[in-house]
Amino acid sequence: MTLEDLAFPPLAQDDLRALASRPAMCDDSKGCAAPFCPCAAQDSRPEITLVLPYPPSANRYWRHRAMPRGGIQTYVSKDGKQFRESVHWLLRGAGVRNPLQGRIGIAYTLYPNRPQDYRTRMRKLGEAWQDTVQCIDLDNAQKALLDALKGVAFEDDAWVRKIQAERAEPDGKARIEVSIWKITVPASRAGLFAEDT
Repeated sequence: MTLEDLAFPPLAQDDLRALASRPAMCDDSKGCAAPFCPCAAQDSRPEITLVLPYPPSANRYWRHRAMPRGGIQTYVSKDGKQFRESVHWLLRGAGVRNPLQGRIGIAYTLYPNRPQDYRTRMRKLGEAWQDTVQCIDLDNAQKALLDALKGVAFEDDAWVRKIQAERAEPDGKARIEVSIWKITVPASRAGLFAEDT
């Protein structure tokens, strides 16, 4: 099995429904299920928390072609479109109707697929077994993730002011868990450049 085989397994509609059934909104009274919940951060609580399918690598998300009159055109591949459509469907299913406005923060945890021989690897390697599991790197996953969320979860990636990323121990099916929250500008800073009267 190669990394390309793991990059983006197609999801059945049942899988998408199961992912969409998880709550999108963080409930402070029950605590957030996100791996590192920004609820405790100084910004504000997460407004969107989702479990998404494992993203394709950036090399598979985008393709390039030479144009007849010269130049190179970059476009989203079939795998990229499939991932983007899945993300949009899950966001809509979770009740996200409008993108968050203004500054935002994103936290995501990437879970690679747990291999069938993981017990053997654990016996041989101990805690280091998960280092042998193929997984796209966090930066590669981030590019595809931000592009798929743009315009639906938030306006544009230019508004992303904070990113927290983590690769977790494989515990089952490959996926990416995401929390998105608004970052408010502190009142003391907002009035910093106000004109004196």
